[in-house]
Amino acid sequence: MLYRKNITRPESLLRVVAGVALIAASLFWLGATPWGLVLAASGAMGIVTGLFGYCPACAMVGRKPVE
Repeated sequence: MLYRKNITRPESLLRVVAGVALIAASLFWLGATPWGLVLAASGAMGIVTGLFGYCPACAMVGRKPVE
């Protein structure tokens, strides 16, 4: 493993659920417009960080790995 998890299990679940909701809402209300696609991409990043349990932004600000 090249990384150590730095977000907890409940936060991972919340990131996945929020990512799915953000994708659905942005594509439903904004469609395939540039703004809708940007919001959908940010939702996808939330899903990826939730699934892997690692957030690069959290690591950059000094968040400690979860034991």
